[in-house]
Amino acid sequence: MEFTGSQTIAATREQVWKGLNDAAVLQACVPGCEEFVAGGDDEYKAVVVASVGPVKARFKGTLLLSERDGPNGYRIAGQGEGGIAGFGKMTATVTLADAEEGGTLLTYVAEAQVGGKLAQIGSRLVTSVANKLAAEFFKRFNTTMSAATADADTAH
Repeated sequence: MEFTGSQTIAATREQVWKGLNDAAVLQACVPGCEEFVAGGDDEYKAVVVASVGPVKARFKGTLLLSERDGPNGYRIAGQGEGGIAGFGKMTATVTLADAEEGGTLLTYVAEAQVGGKLAQIGSRLVTSVANKLAAEFFKRFNTTMSAATADADTAH
């Protein structure tokens, strides 16, 4: 399943790029994230609680950042194991560009796969939840980055 989206963020590309590479910012923006720690260069270990229809599970997994091209974008690959709930895998390409009205246009193209009980729920529901989680992440990221920029502007 593939899904896409975009957000215009009231911050420079350099500020957005910095936020996309900040573990504390990423953890704050991932819905249901309980833990997010660096496991090495460009790798993070995460624990996320997610509900998909009747299945609620704690997923333990890794997130790997690659193909870094700062401040233009990168690729994210994540996978998580949710015990009897099954597993999920996701890859996303995140692209940053200057927005016409100022700020930064963040665009993402993501692809996800699920297995186990999650795969039995039905692809329409799983796609809907995955899309909602991605949209929520980028909405939170936008709010966090826009607020940080506003705070920096008022501090001067």
